[in-house]
Amino acid sequence: MALGTLHVAALLLACLGLFFPQVRAQQPKPSEYKVKAIYLYNFGKFVQWPGDRDAQGPSGSFLICVLGKDPFGGLLESTIKGEEINEMHLVAKRVTSPADTAGCRILFISLSEEQRLANILEDLQSKPILTVSDIPNFCDRGGMIQFELKEGKIRFAVNLTAAEKPGLALSSQLVKVATSVRRNP
Repeated sequence: MALGTLHVAALLLACLGLFFPQVRAQQPKPSEYKVKAIYLYNFGKFVQWPGDRDAQGPSGSFLICVLGKDPFGGLLESTIKGEEINEMHLVAKRVTSPADTAGCRILFISLSEEQRLANILEDLQSKPILTVSDIPNFCDRGGMIQFELKEGKIRFAVNLTAAEKPGLALSSQLVKVATSVRRNP
């Protein structure tokens, strides 16, 4: 009989956990670069590249590249593992220079590249690669999407002129959720 009471008590506690989520243990807050990896993946869904087939990586892959010291570790791979955009498998790739970006759709430019940023963006300006970074004033310096910390949350700003120059089209849905939208001459 005591065993039956134990089962009822366990069932009651389990039900309380379903109806009152605050009773359950809190999930740890995702790290800054986990959130940024998720953003990189989602940006790919809201950008249209010119000559879609020409921009494909090897074997029809959708390449998300990282230039410079990699702040993601394995977070980028774990975020995009098994995912697809437009029937292309997502693949993370590390590159050491703009010359290595063939096939990249999205390029995250690491903070370690700040001193070389002007040269990097000049080398990439005619290539249909979405440039993203958390380098301060990235959009003002010619980058396309800049991560920003606003009220303790990761957000992003957009430079439409920089994106449109090589023929990228950013969805209005993406632009609508940006913290700011810039148009540089």
